[in-house]
Amino acid sequence: MAHHFLTLLLLLLLFTTPPPSLARLFLPSHLRRHPHFHDLPALRSLKDSLTDLPGSSFFSTWDFSLPSPNPCLSFSGLTCSPDGLHVTILSLGDSSLVRPALAGFLPESLSSLSSLTQLLLSPGIVTGPIPPQLGLLRHLRVLSLPRNRLTGPIPPSLASLRYLHTLDLSYNQLSGVVPAHLPSLPSLKVLVLSNNLLSGHLPPVSSHLLHLDLSRNHLSGPIPSYLPPSLRYLSLSRNLMWGPINSLSPLPELAYLDLSMNLFSGPVPPSLFRASLLSMHLQFNHFSGGVPAPVDRFDAISYGPGSVVDLSHNSLTGELTAVLAGVESLFLNNNHLTGPVPAEYIDSLKEGRTRTLLLQHNYLTGFPLDKGNPLPDTAAVCLLYNCMVPPIGLEACPASAGSQLSRPSSQCRVFGGRGR
Repeated sequence: MAHHFLTLLLLLLLFTTPPPSLARLFLPSHLRRHPHFHDLPALRSLKDSLTDLPGSSFFSTWDFSLPSPNPCLSFSGLTCSPDGLHVTILSLGDSSLVRPALAGFLPESLSSLSSLTQLLLSPGIVTGPIPPQLGLLRHLRVLSLPRNRLTGPIPPSLASLRYLHTLDLSYNQLSGVVPAHLPSLPSLKVLVLSNNLLSGHLPPVSSHLLHLDLSRNHLSGPIPSYLPPSLRYLSLSRNLMWGPINSLSPLPELAYLDLSMNLFSGPVPPSLFRASLLSMHLQFNHFSGGVPAPVDRFDAISYGPGSVVDLSHNSLTGELTAVLAGVESLFLNNNHLTGPVPAEYIDSLKEGRTRTLLLQHNYLTGFPLDKGNPLPDTAAVCLLYNCMVPPIGLEACPASAGSQLSRPSSQCRVFGGRGR
């Protein structure tokens, strides 16, 4: 009896437990084949080149001491291909940390991660150059290495990444010029190179670009004659760029524009005065001419909450029109504007649509405010140093406005104003 029971048990084991070769067929592919067959050497080199800073434990899961490590299952920051043989996304460091995450340098061996589509580096103190070999990552779509201490030029080889969608190298110490063909990559949508030491002219940009930020560099020269109509965000502030900005006229999708603190000149294109351009920062330039006349198409402008227009510290002349009435935060101070302030601005202040209106240091002659109907407490208005005595207090005026209420009458006569 015992003999028959033992025979039956052996038969059950034989037919219910597959041999090792068959057992592997029932496991998921990422457990049967390990990505270290292809990418393990590059990952090992990466760990040798970078290190966790105090408070970061990113590399604590990168254990190469196991006999057969499977990074796709255990290493933090990795996303692998469905077959488990290649790393497709590499996110280095913990982006949620307030303090810097990693130190070290980026190794050339990153170029051997042949299936990589995204390379992301958290803020840290990673130094040294960007490896030119990254230009070999033909499938790369996102390259984001912001807020570190990378030095040297932007490798021209990056201009060979035809599928690159997003490039963010901001807040580093990169120098040299923007590579000639980099901004015109056919798939590029987002280019952020702000807060570096880049110089030279801005090359032509992609016809599909949506977001371009080159602020806080040492760029010079004019804005390219062609900018794509798809552009929604453009920041070139705090550079040394000059010339007119006529090329901004045919940009119907533009919602954010910052050209502040440059050497731009000429008139501001009338097409920029529209509600869809929610933020326009043109302060500290050499713009001249007047604010566009309030023709019918401008009368219909309805600026939304959060709208900002800053034309301060330029050389704008002529009478202020009603085009900008309704902008929530409006800065027109330190220009050569003349005549009375249109009543539409006072109405917008009373209705709460405009909350900040700075007009100091112009040649304005009147502010038609009814004393029996004061402005709401939420309104911040400064009228110091114009060709009139301000009818409101000085509480909203910045310290830079000084304390002199009105201009000398001799100055007002030069610009055609009538001192009061």
